[in-house]
Amino acid sequence: VSKGNALKFLCHKLNLSSENLMAIGDEENDLSMIKFAGIGVAMGNAVPAVKEAAQRVTGDCDHDGVAEAIEKIL
Repeated sequence: VSKGNALKFLCHKLNLSSENLMAIGDEENDLSMIKFAGIGVAMGNAVPAVKEAAQRVTGDCDHDGVAEAIEKIL
């Protein structure tokens, strides 16, 4: 069980491809979804492994990083 597998299952159910998916995370348990998503975004306060796997890095949790990613990328 992983977040990446959950997203894969959801995409299959909704007939979506991973290219149409953005995933945002900050910890190692988010790595599989960051790698699966067409756009992987690491929070500014993410651990180094997540930042390395992501295509983009956004602001940290205290500075509305998720909202920033949504506004700038989507």
